[in-house]
Order: sequence, then C-alpha cells, then structure tokens
Amino acid sequence: MVHEASPQNDVEIEARVRAELEAHGVVATRLACDPKLADTEDFCRHYGVDPGDSANTIVIASKRPKGVVAACLALADSRLDVNRAVCQALGIKRASFASAELTRDLTGQLIGGVTIAGYNQPLELLVDARVLTRESIIVGGGSRSSKLRLAPAQLQKLPHVRVVEGLATPRG
Repeated sequence: MVHEASPQNDVEIEARVRAELEAHGVVATRLACDPKLADTEDFCRHYGVDPGDSANTIVIASKRPKGVVAACLALADSRLDVNRAVCQALGIKRASFASAELTRDLTGQLIGGVTIAGYNQPLELLVDARVLTRESIIVGGGSRSSKLRLAPAQLQKLPHVRVVEGLATPRG
C-alpha cells in the first residue's frame, strides 16, 4: 500500500507515531515542517539545524538471506555502514537500502519523514552509538509535515531499539 501525502494521511501517521511514543513514555516535541523541505539536507539548511543534531531513519532489507528488515538511525553527518556494520548487527551476509515502496509498506510513513516508531509492523531499530552523544536530536515525524526533537536517551525507552557501535561513520 503506497501512502500519498495529504493532510489527512499526515494526521493519521503522526497520531500513530505519537501514540507509540507515548505508550513507552518517550518525550518528544513536534516541530512543524514545510513538506517541501522535509528531506534532511533541505531541512537543516532552511531551519538552521546542524546535521550532527539531525538523525535519519533508514530502512534496510537483506539480500542474502531475503526477508530480514530493520530500521537504522544515524546522524545526518554520517554514512550508514550497510555492508559491514548493519549486516553484522543483523547476522546477514548482504543488505541494501529498502526501496521507497517497501519502506512505505513496512513503516506506513512517508519518505522524508520516516521515524523511530509507529510502524505498520514491528521493526527492530538499530541506533548508531554516536546518536547517544548528542544533547538532542531531530528525527522524522512520520509524515513530511513534521519532525520530532528528543533527547537521545529517550530512544532507549522503546522496546525495539538496539544501540550499535560503529553502525555509521562520520562523513569526511
């Protein structure tokens, strides 16, 4: 099922994300975002956010064996190490970034807004350890109309989170 951007879908998606966060006691502040500026680079530039304080949620799908999926959270100033660190953390041989369609199907969220919770089906969230070193981070809000600001320690309240050292490497 592909989700088209619309105010109604945004409200439903954001409500699902908020409900899961609240159910686990995660405190996050909603930040409104122009949907045209939801992509991380555009968002950071327009709103004056340091990419080191913004974190991207990226869905990964295994190639060998097929069928393993997970979401990964890394700072925007980093590059996710899919071929080594992600594969090792998931116990698989090969993986790649999930397609936009698979990401929407698994998360029920919009590209440019994929976040840490509120998925259509349970997904493990692998978090790069560098994320926890920040005072606060901004992550997607589920839709392209919002972002969430939270203290990284809040992530550890979610039951599907696993912190992985070296999941991403700083961009040089």
